[in-house]
Amino acid sequence: MAYSLFISDLHLDPERPEHLEALKTLLAEHAGQADALYVLGDLFEAWIGDDDDTPFNQAAIAAFRQFSDSGSKLYFMHGNRDFLLGEDFATACGGTFLEEGTVVDLYGTAAQLMHGDSLCTLDTEYQQFRAMARSPEWQQGMLSQPLEQRRMIAQGMRMQSQGKNANKAENIMDVTPEEVIKSMETAGVQHLIHGHTHRPDVHDVRLTDGTGKRWVLGDWGKLGWQIVADSERGLRLESFAIS
Repeated sequence: MAYSLFISDLHLDPERPEHLEALKTLLAEHAGQADALYVLGDLFEAWIGDDDDTPFNQAAIAAFRQFSDSGSKLYFMHGNRDFLLGEDFATACGGTFLEEGTVVDLYGTAAQLMHGDSLCTLDTEYQQFRAMARSPEWQQGMLSQPLEQRRMIAQGMRMQSQGKNANKAENIMDVTPEEVIKSMETAGVQHLIHGHTHRPDVHDVRLTDGTGKRWVLGDWGKLGWQIVADSERGLRLESFAIS
C-alpha cells in the first residue's frame, strides 16, 4: 500500500536526546517503505546555520540520509525556529525544500502544506518578526556572525519569545480562521496540513463550495505525532509514545 508521512515541531535539541532517537526509529521503520516524508517546520529547536556541524546535528542528518538513500523521498519546510536551514543541509540529507503553501497530490486528494505560523495573523508582533527573519538581507547578516555569537543570539531570541508568548491571549497564538479559509480557497483545496500551534486535532472548515479539513500536527514531547496519508484510507492523525 502506497503511503506518505507528515511530521512537524520535533524541536530537536541535545538536551532532549529521546526525540532524536524517536526520529531515528521512525526513519528506519519507514525507509524504503513510505513514498515520502514531509517535515513541516521546527525540526530543530534552533538552527543557527548549516556550518553548525555538532555531533548531534550530524546524527540527525545521517539518519535522514539513510532514509532518502533507501528510495523514499524527503521534503522539508522552514518553521519559525529553523528558518536558517539551508540548501547544504537539504543536500546532505538527500531532501528538498518546499515553499509554505505548497499543494501536493496525496493519492487523489489535494492538500496544502504549511508550517502554520503564517496563518496566525492576529499576532502582528510575530508577523513583523517573521517578515524580517525570512528576508535574505537579515539572514545573510545573521549567518555572517561567528558560530558562538549566533548561539548567544539564538538563545536570547528563544528566551525573549518565551516571555512574550506567556503574556499573549490564546486566540492570538492560534491560527486565524478567516486566514485558513482564504488560504485553502486560494489554493483550491479541501485539506490543509500544518503544525506550529502545538494543538493536534482535525478541524472542519466551512468553505464556499463545501466543508474542508484542517489537519494539525502536534509537537513532540512525551508523545510524537504524525499524519499518515495512504492510497486506501486517506488521511489520519496518529500519536505514539516517546520513551
